[in-house]
Amino acid sequence: MAYNEKLTNRVREFLVDIPDIEEKRMFRGVVFMVNGKMCITVGDNEIMCRIDPDLQEMALKMKFVRQVVMKGRNYSGYVYIHEDGMITKEDFEFWIKLALDYNKRAKASKKQKKPS
Repeated sequence: MAYNEKLTNRVREFLVDIPDIEEKRMFRGVVFMVNGKMCITVGDNEIMCRIDPDLQEMALKMKFVRQVVMKGRNYSGYVYIHEDGMITKEDFEFWIKLALDYNKRAKASKKQKKPS
């Protein structure tokens, strides 16, 4: 699956003034790390946002939003938003801001030690 360059550029342009952004190719797409923590990923026709787990139930009631499930496991605080749910600037910014807001409180993943 290739990533969506148009959607990736929308995210990139929104984050241009945010300090400590790192962009990585992974998960068959592009991951935007903020302050060393995964915040937003872009795939082929959707983005994945890491949001406050307390807001997940509300988010999943919205149109074009679905739960992140990997290897049969539901990931709390991670949602996919289809690009059809972010056509307007307001809808797009809602999701990006939600992810950025939670990023301030989110814990960084533990780094794996490299074998010596």
